[in-house]
Amino acid sequence: METAEEQLIGPLLLARGTIDRSSALRADEGWLERAWSDPATRVLVIDNGHTLVRRSGDDVQAVLFTPQDAPPGQRYLLGVEDGVAYFAVAAPLPGVSTGDVNGRLTVPMTLRDTPDGEPVPAGLRQAGGLLGDRDAGLLVYAVALEAWHSTHEFCPRCGSRTEVSAGGHIRVCPKDASQHFPRVDPAVIMLIRDADDRCLLARGPQWPEGRLSILAGFVEPGESLEAAVVREVAEEVGIAVANPRYLGSQPWPFPRSLMLGFFAEAVTTTLVPDRDEIAEARWYSRQELTAALESGELRLPPPVSIARRLIETWYGGELVGDW
Repeated sequence: METAEEQLIGPLLLARGTIDRSSALRADEGWLERAWSDPATRVLVIDNGHTLVRRSGDDVQAVLFTPQDAPPGQRYLLGVEDGVAYFAVAAPLPGVSTGDVNGRLTVPMTLRDTPDGEPVPAGLRQAGGLLGDRDAGLLVYAVALEAWHSTHEFCPRCGSRTEVSAGGHIRVCPKDASQHFPRVDPAVIMLIRDADDRCLLARGPQWPEGRLSILAGFVEPGESLEAAVVREVAEEVGIAVANPRYLGSQPWPFPRSLMLGFFAEAVTTTLVPDRDEIAEARWYSRQELTAALESGELRLPPPVSIARRLIETWYGGELVGDW
């Protein structure tokens, strides 16, 4: 029988989705063109990781267009649900002007105060946890594909400009015929507990004081996930851990990570932070964490992150105090 701590509390909000990715249709050019001509097809416009969303009370939905109403841009097939095809188009968001001289969008920090019913630009951090399962899955998928395409326009072998194929899921070099596929970078993220069942929280030097999370790091070539957990903790805070236990994963396309969540047990507890990586680190009991959150001394990652789910799973319930 599983204990409560072996099951994540709450959903991993960026791991949701309902559509069939329909990989067999990506190479069918005839089907892709017919689907794009179908007025029932729906299109998510993606611009530097942002799309348009519309709030109606507490409900937030992605604004989807017909192919005829969508702006021109690079197309990515996202999949099919109930006979309806879904695409993403990388293009400026319709009706939205850039917010500064560098061409960056002005994005609201929170959607709570946006006008009811008015389309507004939002990214995964603002909208990922508020969208329904279908729309959250579409947005995560589109953000990840757009980020990959924007940084892989040229062949790594010969430098030729590559061409988009397979509904946006392959780039092909016209000179040497090499094929290049979307990249995903695995990263481990781990909640470390000591023998007194305290939780280890830390912050990087680029974060303001009071903004803490759990440890994380990228998996290196030729390394297992479990070995990465042990190595990253030792490198970042100088303690030994054992018994890494996998709890769940979710995409984190900023720009291309896949976060793999673990619990692990501290064998040693004296913290020696690597100051290039960690500005501060300390152990928290549940009572200490509650007091720090209530006083405003400490803020936790938002619910859209797997870090928050791992912390709440250790804690045994939902917590307040978002970044």
